[in-house]
Amino acid sequence: MTYEASESQAVPEAGQSPGSRGRLRRNKVPEATLYFWIIKVLCTTVGETAADLLNEKAGLGVTGVSALMTALLAVVLVVQFRSSAYRPGVYWSAVALISVVGTLISDNLTDNMGVPLETSTAIFALVLAVVFAVWHRRERTLSIHHIDTTSRESFYWLAVLFAFALGTAAGDLVSERIDLGYWLSAVLCAAAIAAVAIAHFALDLDVVLSFWIAYILTRPLGASIGDYLSQPTGGGPGLGTVVTSALFLVVIVGLVIYPSVTRRDAAEPEHASAHAA
Repeated sequence: MTYEASESQAVPEAGQSPGSRGRLRRNKVPEATLYFWIIKVLCTTVGETAADLLNEKAGLGVTGVSALMTALLAVVLVVQFRSSAYRPGVYWSAVALISVVGTLISDNLTDNMGVPLETSTAIFALVLAVVFAVWHRRERTLSIHHIDTTSRESFYWLAVLFAFALGTAAGDLVSERIDLGYWLSAVLCAAAIAAVAIAHFALDLDVVLSFWIAYILTRPLGASIGDYLSQPTGGGPGLGTVVTSALFLVVIVGLVIYPSVTRRDAAEPEHASAHAA
């Protein structure tokens, strides 16, 4: 479950759209090391607490905050798409913002439109499945080792967005509707991610399938941790959304800088055929 930024010219692959063949593009996402997964969980935590913070302090309401954060996300994604290779600051800024937007999409459906969490969870799961199906039909792979064309990058970020939205809705369903509480929800999500890792490394579960299952599960894990730390209910320390968001942002910045400087988030190029779904 690793991927990297290739220093060489992109090689046309099976399923690659004609317009993207032979383009000088590098892989646009980092290697899925332990640093990647830690930063991903922290970004989901910030996505949860920052969405709550903006909703409480900005006075714009869920709809206004959604519009503002979507506009910021659009700007960062433009920079991301215009980059020719993986840029840690840009990439992780996009992940953090898309975490907030994914959370707000789910919150809008629940709070403003009255859509039950059971329904929104099913909707997001269906939309994500459609994104994966179209992505695979067009590119013949869901591999995250070769996000090296505009088409593949578009599908990648769509999948990330709806993975966050699905994780938000499913996480809220488990922690609030089923009333397991934030701490127990976090423990269950962590156990599920550990089970996926064991299935991959010990039972040869497909690397692409393992990656995306774990990616979806990190969303409710991070959200449960954020809610547990920030909310005064549920036995948590009640740090508040401001302190929790600031604390996790500082840690994220440090973890993004360290592997970038040491090149721990880069690996040797791999052939796409070895990672096709």
